[in-house]
Amino acid sequence: MMKRIVALFLLLCMLPTFPALSDEEKEEIIMPEIVPRGENGENQFIVPIGFDDNNLPVPMGPVYQDKTLKDFNKKSTALYTCKMTENTSGYTDRSIEASRVFRTKKEGERGEVLHLDPMWAIVRYNGQLAYVKRHRIYAVEPIDPVNTSPYGVQKPQYVATTASTAEVHVSMTHDDMCWVVLKPGTKLSVWKIVDGWAVVIYWRTYAYIDINDLTDLVRVSPTDDPLNDDTPIAAYTSFYKMVDTQKNANRLVNIAVGCQRMSVILQPGESFNANKQMGPYNAANGYLIAGTLNDGESSEGYGGGTCQVSSTIYNALLQLPGVSILQRRPHGENGAPYLPHGVDAAVGNDKLNLRFRNDYDFPIRLEGNTSSDGALCWLIYRADIEEAK
Repeated sequence: MMKRIVALFLLLCMLPTFPALSDEEKEEIIMPEIVPRGENGENQFIVPIGFDDNNLPVPMGPVYQDKTLKDFNKKSTALYTCKMTENTSGYTDRSIEASRVFRTKKEGERGEVLHLDPMWAIVRYNGQLAYVKRHRIYAVEPIDPVNTSPYGVQKPQYVATTASTAEVHVSMTHDDMCWVVLKPGTKLSVWKIVDGWAVVIYWRTYAYIDINDLTDLVRVSPTDDPLNDDTPIAAYTSFYKMVDTQKNANRLVNIAVGCQRMSVILQPGESFNANKQMGPYNAANGYLIAGTLNDGESSEGYGGGTCQVSSTIYNALLQLPGVSILQRRPHGENGAPYLPHGVDAAVGNDKLNLRFRNDYDFPIRLEGNTSSDGALCWLIYRADIEEAK
């Protein structure tokens, strides 16, 4: 007990020294709180040793090694072209405290994107390579649309089910903090597997689940042709806050209602309207009052949380070249913080809606899964394969 008190005291002493965001890089990304870990009925906290300037905890254990500037050079093939906002800075490391490589002078200056992670992009600008916050780039277009996925696509390798309670860790060790504890039977997508750990995209960072806590591991088909009868052709999981408030409890109800109403089969040539399918957002349809985000401004209303339903399925749809997105708008300049920047889809009115069309010559089935424990998973299947069983 004394060790925990000392660790907590040290953490509090560190708080005033955390680096502040500069005006040019300020971004409203508030990561959810670290949750208590239960062991034999006792609540336990793993005290973080600190937070970085992205508001992410500093991990004590190993993490997935993403690509760095050293993996590229001035002649490396770029994936996308982009525009940058005025006064965009490029840095030598994934930190606004790192040395500055360049700074744009006016709105719309062009660059090339060589790599993406959940929060940063590696950008080439006037021959210089640097890390740029993703919310500083826009109008991102693939250089080779045939062989390059649309901006923001992160197709997972697997889907799985939690065999028991599963902790979503900050690093690949049980001694580190966990963001959330998932219930048994929770469906989720796995981006990749590294050293016995399932790597998932958690808000705007990577997180890790012990592979021994998962079962029913199924490969996500890399193409539109399923590998077998139970193989989805697209999948995506987003995570949401688990805090003990009435507003958040209402949000979990709204997410469950939205998933149920959006889980349908879409025939070839058929269009889908998320507002029409999930709405009207009122008490008569089972929705409760919860927090909403509109153009970056927080408010409350019936159906708060359904934007996460539409945003998560949008990330699955982006993986399918045979699905056309007809309408989609983000939640403002910084987007919804529970997803990497640039891949959220707001709903709620005529201007905020997700509409898409199945341009395949086969039907697709949309399946939403949520266990009200922190994870929301969308799976998309070829329905004609299922009908042929």
